Amino acid sequence: MTLAVDGARRDDGGPSGRGSRALNGPAAAPEPAAAVREGLWAALAVMVASWGVGWQPMTPLSVFSGSTLLVPLRTGLAGVLLCAVLLAVGVFALVRAWLRLGRSLQGRWTADGHLAARAALFWSLPLLAALPIFSRDVFSYLQQGRLVALGLDPYEDGISRLPGWFMHGADSIWAESPSPYGPLFLLSAEGIWRLTGGQVELSVAAFRLLALAGLALCLWAVPRLAAAAGREPAWAVWVSVANPLFLLYMVAGAHNDALMTGLLLAGAALLVRVGRRRVVALAGLVLVALSVAIKPLTALTLPFLAMLLPGGWSRFRVGARRLGRVERIGPWITAAVIAAAVLTVLGAGTGLWFGWVRAMTTSGDAAFPYAPVGLLGLGLGWAVDLVSDVPARQAAGWFYSAMTCAALAFTAWMALRRSPREPLVASAAVLVVAIVTAPIIQPWYLLWFLPLLACAPRPLPGVVDHPRWLGWVLTALVLALCGVGVVDQISVAQWLPLGLVRVVAALACLVAAWALVRRDPSTAVLFPRRRRPPDETIEPRGRPAPRRALAAPTTPTAPVQE
Repeated sequence: MTLAVDGARRDDGGPSGRGSRALNGPAAAPEPAAAVREGLWAALAVMVASWGVGWQPMTPLSVFSGSTLLVPLRTGLAGVLLCAVLLAVGVFALVRAWLRLGRSLQGRWTADGHLAARAALFWSLPLLAALPIFSRDVFSYLQQGRLVALGLDPYEDGISRLPGWFMHGADSIWAESPSPYGPLFLLSAEGIWRLTGGQVELSVAAFRLLALAGLALCLWAVPRLAAAAGREPAWAVWVSVANPLFLLYMVAGAHNDALMTGLLLAGAALLVRVGRRRVVALAGLVLVALSVAIKPLTALTLPFLAMLLPGGWSRFRVGARRLGRVERIGPWITAAVIAAAVLTVLGAGTGLWFGWVRAMTTSGDAAFPYAPVGLLGLGLGWAVDLVSDVPARQAAGWFYSAMTCAALAFTAWMALRRSPREPLVASAAVLVVAIVTAPIIQPWYLLWFLPLLACAPRPLPGVVDHPRWLGWVLTALVLALCGVGVVDQISVAQWLPLGLVRVVAALACLVAAWALVRRDPSTAVLFPRRRRPPDETIEPRGRPAPRRALAAPTTPTAPVQE
Protein backbone atom coordinates (compact mmCIF):
# COMPACT_ATOMS: atom_id res chain seq x y z
CA MET A 1 0.00 0.00 0.00
CA THR A 2 1.33 3.42 -0.88
CA LEU A 3 0.19 6.79 0.32
CA ALA A 4 0.84 10.18 -1.19
CA VAL A 5 1.42 12.99 1.27
CA ASP A 6 1.62 16.55 -0.06
CA GLY A 7 2.01 15.17 -3.54
CA ALA A 8 4.93 12.90 -2.66
CA ARG A 9 4.62 9.15 -2.60
CA ARG A 10 5.26 7.42 0.67
CA ASP A 11 5.73 3.66 0.72
CA ASP A 12 4.61 1.76 3.79
CA GLY A 13 6.62 -1.32 2.89
CA GLY A 14 3.70 -3.40 1.68
CA PRO A 15 2.85 -4.44 -1.88
CA SER A 16 1.31 -1.84 -4.09
CA GLY A 17 -2.34 -1.59 -3.22
CA ARG A 18 -5.23 0.55 -4.29
CA GLY A 19 -2.90 3.28 -5.54
CA SER A 20 -1.71 6.49 -4.02
CA ARG A 21 -3.57 9.70 -4.17
CA ALA A 22 -2.59 13.18 -3.17
CA LEU A 23 -3.50 14.25 0.30
CA ASN A 24 -3.23 17.99 0.38
CA GLY A 25 -1.67 19.84 3.29
CA PRO A 26 -4.40 19.56 5.97
CA ALA A 27 -4.93 15.87 5.22
CA ALA A 28 -1.29 14.97 5.59
CA ALA A 29 -0.54 12.49 8.36
CA PRO A 30 0.71 14.16 11.56
CA GLU A 31 3.93 13.41 13.32
CA PRO A 32 3.51 10.40 15.67
CA ALA A 33 4.68 12.35 18.74
CA ALA A 34 2.08 15.06 18.04
CA ALA A 35 -0.66 12.41 17.91
CA VAL A 36 0.52 10.99 21.25
CA ARG A 37 0.37 14.46 22.83
CA GLU A 38 -3.08 15.03 21.40
CA GLY A 39 -4.28 11.78 22.96
CA LEU A 40 -2.84 12.81 26.32
CA TRP A 41 -4.87 16.04 26.27
CA ALA A 42 -7.97 14.05 25.29
CA ALA A 43 -7.44 11.64 28.19
CA LEU A 44 -7.13 14.62 30.55
CA ALA A 45 -10.46 15.93 29.26
CA VAL A 46 -12.06 12.53 29.90
CA MET A 47 -10.64 12.55 33.43
CA VAL A 48 -12.12 15.97 34.24
CA ALA A 49 -15.48 15.08 32.67
CA SER A 50 -15.68 11.90 34.75
CA TRP A 51 -15.69 13.98 37.91
CA GLY A 52 -19.11 15.28 36.90
CA VAL A 53 -20.78 12.26 35.26
CA GLY A 54 -18.68 9.26 36.31
CA TRP A 55 -20.01 6.68 38.72
CA GLN A 56 -19.74 7.66 42.37
CA PRO A 57 -21.67 5.75 45.07
CA MET A 58 -23.35 7.75 47.83
CA THR A 59 -21.86 5.95 50.79
CA PRO A 60 -20.07 7.29 53.87
CA LEU A 61 -17.12 5.11 52.86
CA SER A 62 -16.51 7.42 49.89
CA VAL A 63 -14.28 10.46 50.30
CA PHE A 64 -16.12 12.45 47.65
CA SER A 65 -19.73 11.58 48.49
CA GLY A 66 -19.67 13.89 51.51
CA SER A 67 -17.33 16.46 49.99
CA THR A 68 -18.29 19.76 48.43
CA LEU A 69 -15.42 19.56 45.95
CA LEU A 70 -17.48 17.97 43.18
CA VAL A 71 -20.88 19.37 44.14
CA PRO A 72 -21.01 22.05 41.39
CA LEU A 73 -20.26 19.43 38.74
CA ARG A 74 -22.51 16.65 40.00
CA THR A 75 -25.60 18.30 41.45
CA GLY A 76 -26.41 21.19 39.09
CA LEU A 77 -27.85 20.65 35.62
CA ALA A 78 -25.42 23.07 34.01
CA GLY A 79 -22.37 21.33 35.48
CA VAL A 80 -23.65 17.87 34.52
CA LEU A 81 -24.46 18.93 30.95
CA LEU A 82 -21.04 20.54 30.61
CA CYS A 83 -19.31 17.38 31.83
CA ALA A 84 -21.44 15.17 29.56
CA VAL A 85 -20.43 17.22 26.52
CA LEU A 86 -16.79 17.30 27.67
CA LEU A 87 -16.84 13.51 28.07
CA ALA A 88 -18.11 13.08 24.52
CA VAL A 89 -15.56 15.54 23.15
CA GLY A 90 -12.69 13.98 25.12
CA VAL A 91 -13.59 10.43 24.09
CA PHE A 92 -13.83 11.24 20.39
CA ALA A 93 -10.69 13.37 20.59
CA LEU A 94 -8.96 10.26 21.95
CA VAL A 95 -10.30 8.24 19.01
CA ARG A 96 -9.02 10.99 16.68
CA ALA A 97 -5.57 10.84 18.26
CA TRP A 98 -5.54 7.06 17.86
CA LEU A 99 -6.48 7.28 14.18
CA ARG A 100 -3.95 10.01 13.53
CA LEU A 101 -1.27 7.97 15.28
CA GLY A 102 -2.05 5.02 13.02
CA ARG A 103 -1.86 7.20 9.91
CA SER A 104 1.37 8.82 11.00
CA LEU A 105 3.01 5.42 11.54
CA GLN A 106 2.15 4.15 8.06
CA GLY A 107 5.48 3.46 6.41
CA ARG A 108 7.40 3.90 9.68
CA TRP A 109 6.08 1.11 11.89
CA THR A 110 9.56 -0.27 12.38
CA ALA A 111 11.26 3.06 13.10
CA ASP A 112 8.63 4.72 15.28
CA GLY A 113 6.36 1.83 16.20
CA HIS A 114 7.41 2.00 19.85
CA LEU A 115 5.19 5.09 20.10
CA ALA A 116 2.10 2.85 19.92
CA ALA A 117 3.01 1.22 23.25
CA ARG A 118 4.05 4.58 24.67
CA ALA A 119 0.68 6.03 23.67
CA ALA A 120 -1.17 3.23 25.46
CA LEU A 121 0.76 3.99 28.66
CA PHE A 122 0.58 7.78 28.46
CA TRP A 123 -3.12 7.83 27.61
CA SER A 124 -3.83 5.51 30.54
CA LEU A 125 -2.23 7.73 33.18
CA PRO A 126 -4.95 10.44 33.40
CA LEU A 127 -7.62 7.75 33.43
CA LEU A 128 -6.23 6.43 36.73
CA ALA A 129 -7.53 9.61 38.40
CA ALA A 130 -10.95 9.42 36.73
CA LEU A 131 -14.13 8.29 38.43
CA PRO A 132 -15.30 4.97 36.91
CA ILE A 133 -16.78 5.60 33.46
CA PHE A 134 -18.28 3.42 30.75
CA SER A 135 -19.20 0.87 33.45
CA ARG A 136 -19.75 0.52 37.17
CA ASP A 137 -18.93 -3.18 37.34
CA VAL A 138 -16.01 -2.36 39.61
CA PHE A 139 -18.46 -1.73 42.46
CA SER A 140 -19.98 -5.18 41.89
CA TYR A 141 -16.47 -6.64 42.01
CA LEU A 142 -15.98 -5.06 45.41
CA GLN A 143 -19.26 -6.40 46.75
CA GLN A 144 -18.45 -9.90 45.54
CA GLY A 145 -15.14 -9.64 47.40
CA ARG A 146 -17.17 -8.62 50.43
CA LEU A 147 -19.33 -11.74 49.99
CA VAL A 148 -16.24 -13.96 50.07
CA ALA A 149 -14.82 -12.08 53.08
CA LEU A 150 -18.05 -12.76 54.98
CA GLY A 151 -17.89 -16.47 54.22
CA LEU A 152 -20.72 -16.44 51.67
CA ASP A 153 -20.56 -18.17 48.29
CA PRO A 154 -20.81 -15.70 45.37
CA TYR A 155 -21.65 -18.62 43.09
CA GLU A 156 -24.78 -19.24 45.16
CA ASP A 157 -25.56 -15.85 46.73
CA GLY A 158 -26.13 -12.61 44.86
CA ILE A 159 -24.82 -9.35 46.25
CA SER A 160 -28.39 -8.54 47.30
CA ARG A 161 -27.62 -10.65 50.39
CA LEU A 162 -25.43 -7.80 51.61
CA PRO A 163 -26.80 -4.83 53.55
CA GLY A 164 -26.24 -1.54 51.75
CA TRP A 165 -25.03 -3.16 48.52
CA PHE A 166 -26.91 -0.67 46.34
CA MET A 167 -25.57 2.33 48.23
CA HIS A 168 -22.06 1.02 47.49
CA GLY A 169 -22.68 1.58 43.78
CA ALA A 170 -23.32 -1.94 42.47
CA ASP A 171 -25.70 -2.24 39.51
CA SER A 172 -29.03 -3.80 40.44
CA ILE A 173 -29.02 -5.89 37.26
CA TRP A 174 -26.43 -8.17 38.90
CA ALA A 175 -28.09 -8.23 42.33
CA GLU A 176 -29.50 -11.75 42.01
CA SER A 177 -26.95 -13.15 39.58
CA PRO A 178 -24.21 -15.60 40.56
CA SER A 179 -20.68 -14.34 40.03
CA PRO A 180 -19.36 -15.15 36.53
CA TYR A 181 -15.75 -14.84 37.68
CA GLY A 182 -13.14 -17.41 38.56
CA PRO A 183 -11.61 -18.13 41.97
CA LEU A 184 -8.41 -16.12 41.36
CA PHE A 185 -10.33 -12.94 40.69
CA LEU A 186 -12.68 -13.48 43.63
CA LEU A 187 -9.64 -14.07 45.83
CA SER A 188 -8.22 -10.76 44.57
CA ALA A 189 -11.54 -9.00 45.18
CA GLU A 190 -11.67 -10.36 48.71
CA GLY A 191 -8.11 -9.16 49.32
CA ILE A 192 -9.00 -5.70 48.06
CA TRP A 193 -12.04 -5.54 50.32
CA ARG A 194 -10.01 -6.57 53.35
CA LEU A 195 -7.10 -4.28 52.46
CA THR A 196 -9.20 -1.16 51.84
CA GLY A 197 -12.01 -1.87 54.28
CA GLY A 198 -14.42 -1.16 51.45
CA GLN A 199 -13.25 2.45 51.05
CA VAL A 200 -14.48 3.30 47.56
CA GLU A 201 -11.65 5.33 46.06
CA LEU A 202 -8.92 3.03 47.39
CA SER A 203 -10.82 -0.02 46.13
CA VAL A 204 -11.25 1.43 42.64
CA ALA A 205 -7.53 2.28 42.57
CA ALA A 206 -6.66 -1.29 43.56
CA PHE A 207 -8.85 -2.78 40.82
CA ARG A 208 -7.28 -0.37 38.36
CA LEU A 209 -3.88 -1.70 39.35
CA LEU A 210 -5.11 -5.15 38.29
CA ALA A 211 -6.25 -3.64 34.99
CA LEU A 212 -2.84 -1.99 34.57
CA ALA A 213 -1.21 -5.37 35.17
CA GLY A 214 -3.36 -6.71 32.35
CA LEU A 215 -2.34 -3.78 30.14
CA ALA A 216 1.33 -4.45 30.88
CA LEU A 217 0.93 -8.14 30.02
CA CYS A 218 -0.76 -7.22 26.74
CA LEU A 219 2.02 -4.77 25.87
CA TRP A 220 4.56 -7.52 26.57
CA ALA A 221 2.74 -10.33 24.75
CA VAL A 222 1.16 -8.73 21.69
CA PRO A 223 4.37 -7.61 19.91
CA ARG A 224 6.01 -10.95 20.64
CA LEU A 225 3.07 -12.93 19.30
CA ALA A 226 2.82 -10.71 16.23
CA ALA A 227 6.57 -10.89 15.51
CA ALA A 228 6.57 -14.67 15.85
CA ALA A 229 3.70 -14.83 13.37
CA GLY A 230 5.42 -12.56 10.86
CA ARG A 231 2.95 -9.74 11.56
CA GLU A 232 3.90 -6.13 12.29
CA PRO A 233 4.32 -5.92 16.10
CA ALA A 234 3.75 -2.18 16.45
CA TRP A 235 0.62 -2.30 14.30
CA ALA A 236 -0.79 -5.13 16.42
CA VAL A 237 -0.19 -3.03 19.56
CA TRP A 238 -1.80 0.02 17.94
CA VAL A 239 -4.91 -1.76 16.73
CA SER A 240 -5.62 -3.71 19.92
CA VAL A 241 -3.92 -2.30 23.03
CA ALA A 242 -3.62 1.42 22.24
CA ASN A 243 -7.22 1.19 21.02
CA PRO A 244 -9.45 3.72 22.86
CA LEU A 245 -11.89 0.91 23.65
CA PHE A 246 -9.17 -0.86 25.64
CA LEU A 247 -8.17 2.26 27.55
CA LEU A 248 -11.70 3.50 28.28
CA TYR A 249 -13.37 0.20 29.12
CA MET A 250 -10.45 -1.68 30.66
CA VAL A 251 -8.48 1.04 32.48
CA ALA A 252 -11.03 3.79 33.12
CA GLY A 253 -13.73 1.16 33.66
CA ALA A 254 -11.37 -1.00 35.77
CA HIS A 255 -12.57 -4.22 34.16
CA ASN A 256 -11.06 -7.57 35.02
CA ASP A 257 -11.15 -8.48 31.30
CA ALA A 258 -7.81 -6.65 30.98
CA LEU A 259 -6.07 -9.12 33.27
CA MET A 260 -7.91 -12.06 31.71
CA THR A 261 -6.79 -11.03 28.22
CA GLY A 262 -3.24 -10.24 29.32
CA LEU A 263 -2.77 -13.67 30.90
CA LEU A 264 -4.25 -15.40 27.86
CA LEU A 265 -1.98 -13.55 25.41
CA ALA A 266 1.11 -13.98 27.60
CA GLY A 267 0.46 -17.72 27.78
CA ALA A 268 0.12 -17.92 24.00
CA ALA A 269 3.34 -15.92 23.56
CA LEU A 270 5.25 -18.47 25.67
CA LEU A 271 3.72 -21.35 23.73
CA VAL A 272 4.91 -20.06 20.34
CA ARG A 273 8.34 -18.92 21.49
CA VAL A 274 10.94 -20.51 19.24
CA GLY A 275 13.69 -22.50 20.82
CA ARG A 276 11.66 -22.74 23.99
CA ARG A 277 12.08 -25.57 26.39
CA ARG A 278 9.09 -27.64 27.28
CA VAL A 279 8.95 -26.05 30.72
CA VAL A 280 8.38 -22.65 29.08
CA ALA A 281 5.49 -24.03 27.06
CA LEU A 282 4.01 -25.57 30.20
CA ALA A 283 4.36 -22.19 31.92
CA GLY A 284 2.35 -20.76 29.03
CA LEU A 285 -0.45 -23.22 29.75
CA VAL A 286 -0.31 -22.22 33.42
CA LEU A 287 -0.86 -18.58 32.42
CA VAL A 288 -3.81 -19.59 30.26
CA ALA A 289 -5.23 -21.52 33.23
CA LEU A 290 -4.80 -18.43 35.40
CA SER A 291 -6.76 -16.52 32.75
CA VAL A 292 -9.55 -19.06 33.18
CA ALA A 293 -9.33 -18.44 36.94
CA ILE A 294 -10.05 -14.75 36.27
CA LYS A 295 -12.94 -15.30 33.88
CA PRO A 296 -13.80 -18.92 32.99
CA LEU A 297 -14.84 -18.07 29.43
CA THR A 298 -11.24 -18.45 28.25
CA ALA A 299 -11.48 -22.18 29.00
CA LEU A 300 -12.93 -22.36 25.48
CA THR A 301 -9.48 -21.53 24.07
CA LEU A 302 -7.63 -24.30 25.92
CA PRO A 303 -8.23 -27.08 23.33
CA PHE A 304 -6.71 -24.89 20.62
CA LEU A 305 -3.81 -23.31 22.47
CA ALA A 306 -2.90 -26.78 23.76
CA MET A 307 -2.17 -27.78 20.15
CA LEU A 308 0.75 -25.34 20.24
CA LEU A 309 2.40 -27.43 22.94
CA PRO A 310 4.22 -29.96 20.70
CA GLY A 311 6.00 -27.47 18.44
CA GLY A 312 4.48 -24.03 18.45
CA TRP A 313 3.26 -22.92 15.04
CA SER A 314 5.38 -25.45 13.10
CA ARG A 315 2.42 -27.80 12.61
CA PHE A 316 0.30 -25.05 11.14
CA ARG A 317 2.54 -23.98 8.26
CA VAL A 318 1.17 -24.36 4.76
CA GLY A 319 2.14 -27.82 3.60
CA ALA A 320 3.17 -29.07 7.05
CA ARG A 321 1.67 -32.26 8.43
CA ARG A 322 -0.92 -31.26 10.95
CA LEU A 323 -1.82 -32.91 14.21
CA GLY A 324 -4.13 -35.83 13.69
CA ARG A 325 -7.08 -36.33 16.02
CA VAL A 326 -5.26 -39.00 18.01
CA GLU A 327 -2.15 -36.83 18.24
CA ARG A 328 -4.19 -34.07 19.84
CA ILE A 329 -5.11 -36.22 22.82
CA GLY A 330 -1.71 -35.86 24.48
CA PRO A 331 -1.64 -32.03 24.43
CA TRP A 332 -5.27 -31.93 25.53
CA ILE A 333 -4.59 -34.19 28.50
CA THR A 334 -1.58 -32.10 29.47
CA ALA A 335 -3.58 -28.86 29.23
CA ALA A 336 -6.49 -30.39 31.16
CA VAL A 337 -4.21 -31.62 33.96
CA ILE A 338 -2.48 -28.25 34.29
CA ALA A 339 -5.76 -26.31 34.23
CA ALA A 340 -7.38 -28.69 36.73
CA ALA A 341 -4.39 -28.43 39.06
CA VAL A 342 -4.32 -24.62 38.94
CA LEU A 343 -8.08 -24.29 39.42
CA THR A 344 -8.15 -26.91 42.19
CA VAL A 345 -5.45 -25.12 44.16
CA LEU A 346 -7.22 -21.78 43.77
CA GLY A 347 -10.61 -23.31 44.49
CA ALA A 348 -9.31 -24.91 47.65
CA GLY A 349 -7.62 -21.66 48.69
CA THR A 350 -10.86 -19.72 48.41
CA GLY A 351 -13.12 -22.53 49.59
CA LEU A 352 -15.22 -21.97 46.46
CA TRP A 353 -13.91 -25.00 44.56
CA PHE A 354 -15.64 -25.37 41.18
CA GLY A 355 -18.79 -23.37 41.78
CA TRP A 356 -17.93 -21.28 38.72
CA VAL A 357 -18.77 -24.24 36.44
CA ARG A 358 -22.46 -23.91 37.23
CA ALA A 359 -22.37 -20.14 37.44
CA MET A 360 -20.89 -19.69 33.96
CA THR A 361 -23.83 -21.52 32.37
CA THR A 362 -26.36 -18.96 33.52
CA SER A 363 -26.75 -15.20 33.53
CA GLY A 364 -29.20 -15.31 36.42
CA ASP A 365 -31.84 -12.66 35.79
CA ALA A 366 -29.53 -10.55 33.66
CA ALA A 367 -30.18 -10.15 29.94
CA PHE A 368 -29.67 -7.11 27.77
CA PRO A 369 -32.33 -6.50 25.12
CA TYR A 370 -29.76 -5.20 22.61
CA ALA A 371 -28.03 -8.58 22.63
CA PRO A 372 -29.79 -10.64 19.92
CA VAL A 373 -30.01 -13.77 22.07
CA GLY A 374 -31.12 -11.70 25.07
CA LEU A 375 -33.89 -10.14 22.98
CA LEU A 376 -35.00 -13.51 21.61
CA GLY A 377 -35.00 -15.05 25.08
CA LEU A 378 -37.10 -12.25 26.54
CA GLY A 379 -39.58 -12.51 23.66
CA LEU A 380 -39.73 -16.30 23.85
CA GLY A 381 -40.25 -16.20 27.60
CA TRP A 382 -43.07 -13.69 27.21
CA ALA A 383 -44.75 -15.79 24.48
CA VAL A 384 -44.47 -19.05 26.46
CA ASP A 385 -45.84 -17.36 29.56
CA LEU A 386 -48.92 -16.27 27.59
CA VAL A 387 -49.85 -19.76 26.37
CA SER A 388 -48.68 -21.99 29.23
CA ASP A 389 -48.01 -22.18 32.94
CA VAL A 390 -44.25 -21.96 32.42
CA PRO A 391 -42.95 -18.68 33.86
CA ALA A 392 -41.29 -16.33 31.38
CA ARG A 393 -38.03 -16.38 33.34
CA GLN A 394 -37.83 -20.16 33.24
CA ALA A 395 -38.56 -20.35 29.52
CA ALA A 396 -35.96 -17.71 28.77
CA GLY A 397 -33.47 -19.60 30.95
CA TRP A 398 -34.03 -22.77 28.93
CA PHE A 399 -33.37 -20.85 25.73
CA TYR A 400 -30.19 -19.32 27.11
CA SER A 401 -28.97 -22.75 28.22
CA ALA A 402 -29.64 -24.11 24.72
CA MET A 403 -27.57 -21.32 23.21
CA THR A 404 -24.75 -22.07 25.64
CA CYS A 405 -24.85 -25.69 24.50
CA ALA A 406 -24.71 -24.48 20.89
CA ALA A 407 -21.54 -22.49 21.66
CA LEU A 408 -19.98 -25.54 23.35
CA ALA A 409 -20.94 -27.72 20.38
CA PHE A 410 -19.26 -25.28 18.00
CA THR A 411 -16.13 -25.34 20.16
CA ALA A 412 -16.11 -29.16 20.09
CA TRP A 413 -16.54 -29.17 16.31
CA MET A 414 -13.69 -26.71 15.84
CA ALA A 415 -11.43 -28.82 18.07
CA LEU A 416 -12.28 -32.15 16.43
CA ARG A 417 -12.42 -31.19 12.77
CA ARG A 418 -10.13 -33.17 10.50
CA SER A 419 -8.01 -30.16 9.49
CA PRO A 420 -7.78 -27.91 12.56
CA ARG A 421 -7.65 -24.15 12.24
CA GLU A 422 -4.62 -22.21 13.38
CA PRO A 423 -4.99 -21.99 17.21
CA LEU A 424 -5.24 -18.20 17.55
CA VAL A 425 -7.82 -17.98 14.77
CA ALA A 426 -9.76 -20.90 16.25
CA SER A 427 -9.65 -19.29 19.71
CA ALA A 428 -10.97 -16.03 18.25
CA ALA A 429 -13.73 -17.92 16.42
CA VAL A 430 -15.04 -19.73 19.50
CA LEU A 431 -14.97 -16.51 21.51
CA VAL A 432 -16.98 -14.74 18.80
CA VAL A 433 -19.57 -17.53 18.83
CA ALA A 434 -19.69 -17.45 22.64
CA ILE A 435 -20.37 -13.70 22.47
CA VAL A 436 -23.04 -13.96 19.79
CA THR A 437 -24.90 -16.75 21.63
CA ALA A 438 -24.82 -15.00 25.02
CA PRO A 439 -27.83 -13.14 26.47
CA ILE A 440 -25.49 -10.27 27.37
CA ILE A 441 -23.17 -8.45 24.98
CA GLN A 442 -20.97 -5.66 26.24
CA PRO A 443 -18.91 -3.28 24.05
CA TRP A 444 -15.57 -4.43 25.46
CA TYR A 445 -16.19 -8.03 24.40
CA LEU A 446 -14.64 -7.01 21.07
CA LEU A 447 -11.33 -6.86 22.91
CA TRP A 448 -11.48 -10.55 23.76
CA PHE A 449 -10.74 -11.65 20.20
CA LEU A 450 -9.31 -8.57 18.47
CA PRO A 451 -5.71 -9.12 19.76
CA LEU A 452 -5.87 -12.77 18.67
CA LEU A 453 -6.76 -11.80 15.10
CA ALA A 454 -4.12 -9.06 15.09
CA CYS A 455 -1.43 -11.60 16.05
CA ALA A 456 -2.52 -14.71 14.13
CA PRO A 457 -0.39 -15.87 11.18
CA ARG A 458 -1.72 -15.01 7.75
CA PRO A 459 -3.65 -15.83 5.74
CA LEU A 460 -6.67 -15.44 7.99
CA PRO A 461 -9.64 -17.56 6.89
CA GLY A 462 -12.02 -16.36 4.20
CA VAL A 463 -12.96 -12.71 4.00
CA VAL A 464 -11.53 -12.03 7.47
CA ASP A 465 -8.19 -11.30 5.80
CA HIS A 466 -9.61 -8.38 3.83
CA PRO A 467 -8.13 -5.10 5.09
CA ARG A 468 -11.56 -3.55 5.63
CA TRP A 469 -12.28 -5.74 8.68
CA LEU A 470 -9.28 -4.50 10.63
CA GLY A 471 -9.49 -1.17 8.80
CA TRP A 472 -12.44 1.17 8.42
CA VAL A 473 -15.04 -1.34 9.69
CA LEU A 474 -13.15 -1.69 12.97
CA THR A 475 -12.73 2.08 13.14
CA ALA A 476 -16.45 2.63 12.64
CA LEU A 477 -17.16 0.04 15.33
CA VAL A 478 -14.82 1.82 17.75
CA LEU A 479 -16.65 5.09 17.09
CA ALA A 480 -20.04 3.46 17.70
CA LEU A 481 -19.03 1.61 20.87
CA CYS A 482 -17.38 4.71 22.32
CA GLY A 483 -20.62 6.59 21.72
CA VAL A 484 -22.59 3.82 23.43
CA GLY A 485 -20.35 4.08 26.47
CA VAL A 486 -20.75 7.84 26.70
CA VAL A 487 -24.56 7.85 26.39
CA ASP A 488 -25.46 4.67 28.25
CA GLN A 489 -23.11 4.96 31.22
CA ILE A 490 -23.70 8.44 32.64
CA SER A 491 -24.23 8.87 36.37
CA VAL A 492 -26.73 11.63 37.10
CA ALA A 493 -28.27 12.61 40.43
CA GLN A 494 -31.83 11.36 40.84
CA TRP A 495 -33.32 14.86 40.84
CA LEU A 496 -31.77 15.74 37.46
CA PRO A 497 -33.38 14.77 34.10
CA LEU A 498 -31.34 11.76 32.95
CA GLY A 499 -33.12 11.69 29.58
CA LEU A 500 -32.11 15.27 28.79
CA VAL A 501 -28.49 14.64 29.74
CA ARG A 502 -28.37 11.55 27.55
CA VAL A 503 -29.88 13.40 24.59
CA VAL A 504 -27.29 16.16 24.90
CA ALA A 505 -24.49 13.61 25.21
CA ALA A 506 -25.82 11.67 22.20
CA LEU A 507 -25.96 14.84 20.09
CA ALA A 508 -22.38 15.69 21.08
CA CYS A 509 -21.28 12.15 20.12
CA LEU A 510 -23.05 12.32 16.75
CA VAL A 511 -21.52 15.68 15.91
CA ALA A 512 -18.05 14.48 16.94
CA ALA A 513 -18.38 11.23 14.97
CA TRP A 514 -19.68 13.10 11.90
CA ALA A 515 -16.74 15.48 12.08
CA LEU A 516 -14.24 12.61 12.22
CA VAL A 517 -15.86 10.67 9.39
CA ARG A 518 -16.73 13.52 7.04
CA ARG A 519 -15.14 16.84 7.96
CA ASP A 520 -11.76 16.28 9.59
CA PRO A 521 -9.22 16.01 6.73
CA SER A 522 -6.81 13.94 8.79
CA THR A 523 -9.35 11.21 9.60
CA ALA A 524 -12.05 11.40 6.90
CA VAL A 525 -9.68 9.79 4.40
CA LEU A 526 -9.80 6.60 6.49
CA PHE A 527 -13.48 6.05 5.66
CA PRO A 528 -15.01 5.15 2.29
CA ARG A 529 -16.83 7.85 0.36
CA ARG A 530 -18.70 7.83 -2.91
CA ARG A 531 -16.37 6.67 -5.67
CA ARG A 532 -13.40 6.79 -3.33
CA PRO A 533 -11.99 3.89 -1.32
CA PRO A 534 -10.60 4.53 2.15
CA ASP A 535 -6.96 4.85 3.10
CA GLU A 536 -6.91 1.75 5.30
CA THR A 537 -4.64 2.08 8.29
CA ILE A 538 -3.42 -1.46 7.89
CA GLU A 539 -0.18 -3.23 8.61
CA PRO A 540 2.28 -3.66 5.75
CA ARG A 541 2.00 -7.03 4.07
CA GLY A 542 5.06 -9.16 3.48
CA ARG A 543 7.09 -7.81 6.42
CA PRO A 544 8.58 -7.47 8.97
CA ALA A 545 10.97 -10.35 9.33
CA PRO A 546 10.33 -12.10 12.65
CA ARG A 547 12.68 -11.18 15.45
CA ARG A 548 15.49 -13.67 15.87
CA ALA A 549 14.53 -14.54 19.44
CA LEU A 550 10.98 -15.22 18.38
CA ALA A 551 11.43 -16.34 14.82
CA ALA A 552 9.01 -19.03 13.87
CA PRO A 553 7.94 -20.75 10.69
CA THR A 554 5.05 -18.63 9.54
CA THR A 555 2.30 -18.87 7.01
CA PRO A 556 3.18 -17.04 3.81
CA THR A 557 1.37 -13.76 3.64
CA ALA A 558 -1.45 -13.34 1.21
CA PRO A 559 -1.70 -10.40 -1.14
CA VAL A 560 -4.06 -7.62 -0.24
CA GLN A 561 -7.53 -8.45 -1.49
CA GLU A 562 -9.18 -5.55 -3.22
